[in-house]
Amino acid sequence: MDFNEISFRVRYAETDQMGVVYHGNYAQYLEMGRVEWLRSKGVSYSAMEKNGIMLPVISLKTFFKKSALYDDLITVRTILKGKPSVRIEFDFEIYNEKKEILAEANVVLVFMDKEKMKPMRCPKYILDKIGF
Repeated sequence: MDFNEISFRVRYAETDQMGVVYHGNYAQYLEMGRVEWLRSKGVSYSAMEKNGIMLPVISLKTFFKKSALYDDLITVRTILKGKPSVRIEFDFEIYNEKKEILAEANVVLVFMDKEKMKPMRCPKYILDKIGF
């Protein structure tokens, strides 16, 4: 299983009046996870965009198990589900310092030719960098 982990503290601005992380913030946590997963493989989002490749999200599913709270140290584990083609799919686990699962998620993105605004296959240089 190919995965990467990032950890960070929940900021006050990410919470509601009860100190609980607002559910909409999880999409940003997932983005942080996959950007860092790609970076760990030597693939930069900004370099992809400069090369005319975009990766829009086409599906995002989140299953909330337990609340993340203000100042919690949380970890986002990002797992590549398989060999990318036109799509690239990730599973995620978000957990706290006690290793309690807070949320599980799945995100599917599509490789998109920025100029033509059409889906495209994952470029070979990316497949090479991520080990396929």
